[in-house]
Amino acid sequence: MEIPFIYGKIADGDNFTDRELEKERLYNNFCGLVNTVIISPRRWGKTSLVNMVLSRFKDSDDVLTCQIDIFNCRTEEQFYSAYANTILKAAASGWENFMSAARKYLGRLLPTVTLADIAQTYELSFGLNFKENRLTYDEILDLPDKICRESNKKMIICIDEFQNIQNYEEPLEFQKKLRSHWQRHTKTCYCLYGSKRHMLLDIFSGYDMPFYKFGDIMFLEKIGRKKWTDFIMTRFEASGKHISEEHSGMIADLMKNHPYYTQQLSQQVWLRTETAANGETVRNAFYDIIGQLSLLFANIIDTLTERQINFLMAIADGVRQFSSGAVLSKYNLGTSANIKSLKKAMLQKDLIDIQPGKNIEIQDPVFEYWLKHIYR
Repeated sequence: MEIPFIYGKIADGDNFTDRELEKERLYNNFCGLVNTVIISPRRWGKTSLVNMVLSRFKDSDDVLTCQIDIFNCRTEEQFYSAYANTILKAAASGWENFMSAARKYLGRLLPTVTLADIAQTYELSFGLNFKENRLTYDEILDLPDKICRESNKKMIICIDEFQNIQNYEEPLEFQKKLRSHWQRHTKTCYCLYGSKRHMLLDIFSGYDMPFYKFGDIMFLEKIGRKKWTDFIMTRFEASGKHISEEHSGMIADLMKNHPYYTQQLSQQVWLRTETAANGETVRNAFYDIIGQLSLLFANIIDTLTERQINFLMAIADGVRQFSSGAVLSKYNLGTSANIKSLKKAMLQKDLIDIQPGKNIEIQDPVFEYWLKHIYR
């Protein structure tokens, strides 16, 4: 029997829940070639959302789509190679067409195309002098525009882990170059997103940054409790099993509506259920997940200072005013001047999230529970 809950992978079809407003907004942006930036904490389903919307264009004759994951692109040169490969594959299907397009559009760069016989996959690479000849980068960045103008098609380009460009040798200059090219493309749009919320905010919200007001910024919210309970009950019933609204809500509450963890706990409860789930099943599955992750959480704690740990404890306890004398004393946080640096450090480690107009939260609800009930 197919397991009706997915986590750690792209959720599609019936495995995808809610985000109706976001799907429609993103679809309309793509249709209108409006650049879009998606910002949310890790594991909130950004990639699944993009994938779901792009699937609506799969049968289109006049729209090309491509998705580029630059997680492993540690340098500008690796970015350009990944960018060129994905753009050409979106525009030219098959080995021979890919070869022809590479020669046509990037012939001056002397590209090499290699074919893996077993998997029948092919990749474009450039010579050793590629890094020195920086003028050639312009041709790669303008590749989508050239293809679209010649074919009279549009192109939607989605780039995951976009915040990684902050780690390149000259990040600001690189961003200026990207913006100067992409803003002139009239037949393409870019959707940029990633897993480091604070880094993306630095790129797109800074008034003096090249990507300031680059496009529509979408801040994803958590999926609501009612949506989760309906989704969990529906998926159980579709598989011939049952779970009540009470126990579906219990799953959502334990995981604080976190998309990744709510799917994971739902799956673990489903696997432990023969006919109907109950509260004991939910609790046992929840404690099992905590047990599985305890070593990981202990390793995280080992990387933190005592005051950073105390700061997380205060957040887990629901503290909102950190600069009061009572809080500083109770949690041994030092002076109120320390709070700003503690927040910054925890944001950089992706352990907390601060959304506009909302309180500070620990990003990982299981880690929060572990801090309060096991580590303490």
